[in-house]
Amino acid sequence: MDRRSFIKRAGVTGAGAAAAVTTLAAPAIAQSLPKISWRCTSSFPKALDTIYGAAETMAKYVRESTDGNFEIQTFAAGELVPGLQAADAAAAGTVECCHTASYYFWGKDPTYALATAVPFMLNDRQMNAWLYYGGGQDLLNEFYATQGLYGLAAGNTGAQMGGWYRKEINTVDDLKGLKMRIGGFAGKVMERLGLVPQQIAGGDIYPALEKGTIDAAEWVGPYDDEKLGFYKVAKYYYYPGFWEGGPTLHTLVNLAKWNELPKSYQAVLTSACEAANCDMMASYDYKNPGALKKLVAGGAVLRPFSQEILSACFDAANATYAEITASNAGFKKIYDSQTAFRKDAYLWAQISEYTFDTFMMIQQRSGKL
Repeated sequence: MDRRSFIKRAGVTGAGAAAAVTTLAAPAIAQSLPKISWRCTSSFPKALDTIYGAAETMAKYVRESTDGNFEIQTFAAGELVPGLQAADAAAAGTVECCHTASYYFWGKDPTYALATAVPFMLNDRQMNAWLYYGGGQDLLNEFYATQGLYGLAAGNTGAQMGGWYRKEINTVDDLKGLKMRIGGFAGKVMERLGLVPQQIAGGDIYPALEKGTIDAAEWVGPYDDEKLGFYKVAKYYYYPGFWEGGPTLHTLVNLAKWNELPKSYQAVLTSACEAANCDMMASYDYKNPGALKKLVAGGAVLRPFSQEILSACFDAANATYAEITASNAGFKKIYDSQTAFRKDAYLWAQISEYTFDTFMMIQQRSGKL
């Protein structure tokens, strides 16, 4: 056979083989990407585009990564179920998943709180380090499995502000009798100092503060707080939110539905949640500086919590942890893991990062930046 004839026949054969592969591959691909449609209920209103938007970011990456075959439709708080019932709905199978702050459900078991934030624990970077490399995700999912759920970190706000107050808070005594909307587990700690915690969903905080039903409220930080307008009804804006150094949001999936997902879809959803986790923190870091300027221009009065208050709250937190770990083995297992990492994490944080950041902050205050 001459070379010309060989090339001609090889080309025909190659084209035929390619057609055959295409014919065979199409159904194989279709089978590997089944059509799945889920609903995700959020604990947050659409008006809070950054925190609610993390669920939409997650759903977008899932949809695009599967050519639309795995579709997750997101619903704001109240559209399907109230925001503070999101995890219950996911566990019951009313929806396939939810996007929420796990600590909203600490009343069922305080272990829920450790997945989001508890007072004086980890900042956002440390929380991610513990989750992804310190075994945190696996430890949390051991607990979530007992609740009929599977959890994936999907957002972080960074260290939050300490909230809005109608009056100045100068001493520990000023906390006594104060009715405050405060999220999650932190209220249990603050009760030790006489504060009266109120659990109120984000969209209901402003009217409660305006009517005087509560005396103070915390939410997230400047960007969201400006949207919610708290500065109009309570001018004192305190920091830091020591109860939320690195609050992590989660996509909580009905455990049976998670186990039914093809492995490829589990990987896609895991990656999409990691992307949403990174995206939310970057968004807040970009938006909070400008929002803080607007709040101050609008009359907000910035105040730091005194060292007396911080120290008293730190001691109250440790006393609370001691009580819970003595009677709740699940809480203790995760708490011990977090605190062991916290000790080394803050040792490292005070070296290079803290020194660099402190120097740059001094330059900013002196007008050199």
